[in-house]
Amino acid sequence: MGHGDKQLQDRVQSLLDNNQELKVYGIKARVNNGHVDLSGVVDTLSEKQRLRELVKGVSGVKEVDVGVAISTDGAIDDEDVSFEVAEEFNADPRINLRHVGARSVDGVVILQGTVEDPAEDEAAIRAAARARGVKDVVSRIQVKRKDLADAGLDTIFHSQVRNDGEADY
Repeated sequence: MGHGDKQLQDRVQSLLDNNQELKVYGIKARVNNGHVDLSGVVDTLSEKQRLRELVKGVSGVKEVDVGVAISTDGAIDDEDVSFEVAEEFNADPRINLRHVGARSVDGVVILQGTVEDPAEDEAAIRAAARARGVKDVVSRIQVKRKDLADAGLDTIFHSQVRNDGEADY
């Protein structure tokens, strides 16, 4: 390990050890040529994602490999994961349960449904990532613009053409 890597490793480790929400996990950082490898265990996918963003923001970090496992606190099955995701959805006022549903397959949560606002899809992805036992989130939610939902094909075609940057002359 070069001198620069040692300094970078010390800075990253200090950041991890002093972060209020993440320090309880005792995540370890190793640095080689500016590439940071993180190891340890966290409770949720959102915490794993937070680790990546936090470390990517450190000056001198070229790449981050988050080799961090997600704890399932014993035998958590897909039914438990689906229940946890539903709890997170219920707690988020941006998510309408008539629009969005979720199922878990081996800890991978698949989101389905149709929304009018892309922000609702993003909120559902973030909420699912906060649930315990979730290893990954795949969104199959369709975003349909309300103003085009009842329009004829001709209107939709012209809207798409204008959105593609063609001017009306």
